[in-house]
Amino acid sequence: MNRIGIIAIIIEENRESVAQVNAILSEYSELIHARMGVPNREKGIYVISLVVEVNNEQLGAITGRLGNLKGVTVKSMMTNKTY
Repeated sequence: MNRIGIIAIIIEENRESVAQVNAILSEYSELIHARMGVPNREKGIYVISLVVEVNNEQLGAITGRLGNLKGVTVKSMMTNKTY
């Protein structure tokens, strides 16, 4: 069963990770309902927020892969109700 959730991604001081994050998100594009990116190039910080509909296994796969990238922090929050 799937749940609706939010994944927050912060990329700090590592421009190479931006391309890697985008590649991973492209692989999971069918699970992403909305995406907002806010770059702050001056400070070298990139913030991406996603609205997703995923099961626990998919959430773990996405956040795990992203969290293993250098300079990337990932947090998620999911609804209690399944759909």
